[in-house]
Amino acid sequence: MLVIRRYSICRLMLLVLMIPISSQAEERTFKVVVSIKPVHSILASLMKGGDEPILLVSGSGSPFEHQLTDSQKKQIVDADMLVWTGPELEAFMIEAVEELSGKTKVVELLDQTALKILPHCCKENARDPFFWMDSRNILILTDELARMLMDANPARAHLYQRNRRELNAKLAEIDRRYEYGYRGLSQGVVLLYYDSLQYFSQAYAMRLGDVLSQLPPAPVPAEKLLQARSNISNGSVQCVLTEAGMPANHLSLLTNGLSVNIGELDSFGRRFQPGPELYAQMMDYNTGVINTCLGRKGQPKNVYLDSGGTAPGETIGGPFMLTDHFGRLVTDKDLLGNYHILFFGYTYCPDICPISLQVLARALKVLGDEGNRFVPWFISVDPERDKAEKLREYVNYFGQNMVGLTGSISMIERVAKQYKVRYEKVMEEGGDPMLYTMDHSASLFLIGPDGRFITKFANGITPQALADGLQEYR
Repeated sequence: MLVIRRYSICRLMLLVLMIPISSQAEERTFKVVVSIKPVHSILASLMKGGDEPILLVSGSGSPFEHQLTDSQKKQIVDADMLVWTGPELEAFMIEAVEELSGKTKVVELLDQTALKILPHCCKENARDPFFWMDSRNILILTDELARMLMDANPARAHLYQRNRRELNAKLAEIDRRYEYGYRGLSQGVVLLYYDSLQYFSQAYAMRLGDVLSQLPPAPVPAEKLLQARSNISNGSVQCVLTEAGMPANHLSLLTNGLSVNIGELDSFGRRFQPGPELYAQMMDYNTGVINTCLGRKGQPKNVYLDSGGTAPGETIGGPFMLTDHFGRLVTDKDLLGNYHILFFGYTYCPDICPISLQVLARALKVLGDEGNRFVPWFISVDPERDKAEKLREYVNYFGQNMVGLTGSISMIERVAKQYKVRYEKVMEEGGDPMLYTMDHSASLFLIGPDGRFITKFANGITPQALADGLQEYR
């Protein structure tokens, strides 16, 4: 009897001991709520391997139109840390922030003295909220948020510190690429439909002309439209930039009958999936749009944004002879027997190429074993610098199955012409002759097992959309 009683007491003690363990496990969850995608991307990188930050404005939503749901209001109340931009961008947050108790650490980013915060272009005593469009601001923000996370949740400090180092290395590389890859942005004047590029223009010496409307969207006075059209007509403006998801009702009135490049920015990362990779994807996309919009004479409009379609009766493909990244001869006959996906670019590409190849690699990964039916090829349009050894190092970043192809200048010209790919070397005036860039088309070409062209996928497609498109071919 005594043995039984001791055994029961032991079981009871074990059950009692398990209660605080369970409570402690729940307490270890550190809840961070963040308002918009670009900042959420940085926090998702810093918190990787631990708790995931909660995003309020998701999908293709806009902070100017967003309204908090009841569940989001509860998430904010329950948060250990709330990170938002400020009232200039997120009016929907003002009331929720004011009602918070002292237990939630509130971080208003426009109040952070470490960041470079510019005055609003058009509103007195207001701040320009688009600080993330300067990659150096994001380098600073990464350190500031990592410090705040470590102070607020010291149990995970080692994780935040490790992630901070990894993220800083990636962001520093982005900043370096933009520093050297976008000096040419000062060579033309941009007309902005909306005022989202003040930080970017200062960071990379881009010349801004007029801004037609503030954000949130406001009516554009007729006299401003007429003046802007006159500037386009007389050649003072080379590029008009709109914003994804924002109305551009007067665009046709501005540009009809005039020769001007048009590009669509995505300053909130609407087209990209939330997560650690979004910030780099968004910035590469936007800089690609800007660089294309400020393209040189004779370059087609929206090179990086072609529709992916082909003209009626257009023939794509033909015989070629190139060299792969191991120095072996490759011809069009090697396309037979499998589906192949061709992308034309170059290894020194600062923007579109890395993101396009990442999208391709991820799409094939989404397909799982089905992805093995598609062989990705990377054809260099920069044979002067992209020798086999350089290609071998480059394609390994995007999967073991990717084949890098190069050849003589005439060989590359031939295959590019057959696939209707446009490219052009762009030299920096007075600069190092080896620091040139290559403007180029950026579609993905799908080739069937019979070696014939099937379709193109336009640049800017998401990995999931590309995977869905490829699944149609079995």
